[in-house]
Amino acid sequence: MTSSTKSGRWPRWRSRTPGPEAAAGIGWWHWSCSPSPSLSRLVREFVAQNNTVQIKHVIQTLSQEFALSQHPHSRKGGLIGLAACSIALGKDSGLYLKELIEPVLTCFNDADSRLRYYACEALYNIVKVARGAVLPHFNVLFDGLSKLAADPDPNVKSGSELLDRLLKDIVTESNKFDLVGFIPLLRERIYSNNQYARQFIISWILVLESVPDINLLDYLPEILDGLFQILGDNGKEIRKMCEVVLGEFLKEIKKNPSSVKFAEMANILVIHCQTTDDLIQLTAMCWMREFIQLAGRAMLPYSSGILTAVLPCLAYDDRKKSPGIKEVANVCNQSLMKLVTPEDDEPEEPKPAVQRQADPNPDDSLAKQEGTGSGGPDVSCDSSFSSGVSVFSPASTERAPVTLHLDGIVQVLNCHLSDMAIGMMTRIAVLKWLYHLYIKTPRKMFRHTDSLFPILLQTLSDESDEVILKDLEVLAEIASSPAGQTEDPGPLDGPDLQASYSKLQVSTPGRAGLLTTPSTKGLECSPSTPTMNSYFYKFMINLLKRFSSERKLLEVRGAFIIRQLCLLLNAENIFHSMADILLREEDLKFASTMVHTLNTILLTSTELFQLRNQLKDLRTLESQDLFCCLYRSWCHNPVTTVSLCFLTQNYRHAYDLIQKFGDLEVTVDFLTEVDKLVQLIECPIFTYLRLQLLDVKNNPYLIKALYGLLMLLPQSSAFQLLSHRLQCVPNPELLQTEDSLKAAPKSQKTDSASIDYAELLQHFEKVQKKHLEVRHQRSGRGDHLDRRVVL
Repeated sequence: MTSSTKSGRWPRWRSRTPGPEAAAGIGWWHWSCSPSPSLSRLVREFVAQNNTVQIKHVIQTLSQEFALSQHPHSRKGGLIGLAACSIALGKDSGLYLKELIEPVLTCFNDADSRLRYYACEALYNIVKVARGAVLPHFNVLFDGLSKLAADPDPNVKSGSELLDRLLKDIVTESNKFDLVGFIPLLRERIYSNNQYARQFIISWILVLESVPDINLLDYLPEILDGLFQILGDNGKEIRKMCEVVLGEFLKEIKKNPSSVKFAEMANILVIHCQTTDDLIQLTAMCWMREFIQLAGRAMLPYSSGILTAVLPCLAYDDRKKSPGIKEVANVCNQSLMKLVTPEDDEPEEPKPAVQRQADPNPDDSLAKQEGTGSGGPDVSCDSSFSSGVSVFSPASTERAPVTLHLDGIVQVLNCHLSDMAIGMMTRIAVLKWLYHLYIKTPRKMFRHTDSLFPILLQTLSDESDEVILKDLEVLAEIASSPAGQTEDPGPLDGPDLQASYSKLQVSTPGRAGLLTTPSTKGLECSPSTPTMNSYFYKFMINLLKRFSSERKLLEVRGAFIIRQLCLLLNAENIFHSMADILLREEDLKFASTMVHTLNTILLTSTELFQLRNQLKDLRTLESQDLFCCLYRSWCHNPVTTVSLCFLTQNYRHAYDLIQKFGDLEVTVDFLTEVDKLVQLIECPIFTYLRLQLLDVKNNPYLIKALYGLLMLLPQSSAFQLLSHRLQCVPNPELLQTEDSLKAAPKSQKTDSASIDYAELLQHFEKVQKKHLEVRHQRSGRGDHLDRRVVL
């Protein structure tokens, strides 16, 4: 802007040679646009006579014959004449503004830059005389000025700036500005890509925002998207101006949240929160944070879109993206999560039929209910927001309840969890959301469990321990939530079969026929124990299937997963159900490996201290049933079966089992497991067993069993270790005291009457025979054996 523009004086055309106007023979005006006395006098006389016909005739002549002439010099003279006419009209110029302005605005599009300059000068004089009377024509003036703001000629641009300042002064001092009529034009022009036009638009928004009588906040939804577009401009000055404008609007929103149309702007913010421009994304995210905190539950209908925008930001690398984006996104995520409350869940009891009939609008009532997976809106992974959400005023949301629709939210969470390229923090956030929804709205969430279950199981293979921990929390909640309890256990055939799964219990011979049913669907739908729901058994089956298909997962993370589940769920139920499932496992090699893993966890994990104590004495029927159930599956691995007997102090049965080892095929793997068992006996977990070696008289089978293990081992370090331990067993004669001689001799620990050890031993022999058959089949040495393996 030149010095003359800043001072309010009209800038002179900067040209080194005299213009063609000198040769035009126009004697009505001076070069500085001062009207000749003859035209001014003529117009004033017409005004004094109130001769509007003649005044219009003069203006029409100047417009048609001069300003709109084909000859450039005539157009120049016409423009100067129109300005002179306006000056002569004075306050009456407002009556003829349309006739005065239209031809001048037409010249704004002239190819000659000097004509555009004179048009700008003429309009300046017209507006300066009319002042507030030009406001009804503001839109056409603004439209013309927006074009001049982007004019390539610096003289024209300088003149347009002075005219722009004049127009802003008029709007600022007037209370008759038609904001409603101006907004459509502003909404259209705000999408201009020209740098100068954008600067012009921003400057006007700043002016309008500063006028107390103009409430631009009501129309912010109309221009917010355009403002964010301008925020991405390449020019630093324009970006800074736009930041200031958005900052002023945000301050106004914080001051007057009750009058803000949050719902109409939510989707705009969702879109710009996903842009690649750091400044736009950070600004939009800051707005989203304020919207969630100010509008509260009014933002819940837009949760799926907000999560689509926010979740990826949580995994941003601070070295590549602005760290502020990640921080603000985390606040948005936490704030939105807090809006979901137990009141968003469905009631436990369905609405009575009488009450449903009394509803005057049943369709409306149904519309408010959460749709099923097939009836809900189809929200794609890339969707920025949920469609079909009615716009409502935040001022009324305190009274009108907001219904939480989970279809879109769950699909967004599912998509992010399925995307293996998503960062760790985003995956953790998704799992936290799922856990939160299962806690707050379990009945609604269980409609989506069947679609979520496979991806939750797949997430167990994640590389991050934190992700696996959160995933296990969600799965544990699914398996234990009362909302997951169903009266119908699933597609089980026949009432007897359904009744047999009324609880997880030890397998009995009478139940064997049921366990060998070819229907696998029934196994996946076993009803729960009192502390578990219908999904628990399904979870255990699918977890073992995953271990079977991904042996690396079992080797690397199997123990970690099971130990964490024992903390989150009932450890007895986990071992009981897994043993029950492994009893029907057709892959005997996997069954043996899995039993070995479970046994190691049982004997060594601190999380299972209580379960070990429960099994140690077998004092209750429940513990005896658990032992029998574990035993039947532990038979897949001979050494683990012996260790289970050691844990439960069934030493006589342990000795009987070791006697059977002579009939087994002794392999290197078998001897390795015996070696590990010897090492385990020396651990703190079997302290009580080593102390019982002092009571030789009452524990003869313990000593026999240990000697049996010693005889199985080759001359190795484990052999030396166990041999030294047995050498420490004292002579029972030396341990006798006078009191012990008088006391009645103690018998060995009485076997539990409810446990049929003979039948268990037969089961062990049967299982090991099948293992032998399978090994022979694999090696090609078992053609004479029955190749059918039915468990």
